[in-house]
Amino acid sequence: MEHIKMEDLQSFISKKVIVAILDKEGEEQAPFVPKEIQRLEICPDQTHLRIYFDLRQFFAVPLTANVSLADNAWTAYDQQSELYYVIKKEREQND
Repeated sequence: MEHIKMEDLQSFISKKVIVAILDKEGEEQAPFVPKEIQRLEICPDQTHLRIYFDLRQFFAVPLTANVSLADNAWTAYDQQSELYYVIKKEREQND
């Protein structure tokens, strides 16, 4: 696992995704919510990556979180808070 790099999320920008912040396994899980990533930005104190879904809503993920990356999913685990930040590309429907 590596720490957060903005370039790992470039393929998710302007794509329809589902996102969730999950507790450690076995705990109550939040539902995935459909979103579209608009932009990425490092916060002013240089400790978190902000993943914006519109002008105001964003995830703030610690830059020290461990990241796993797959073709359609990005997951960051923050050991200190024991939270998983998950972004998955929505599957395209063939009409």
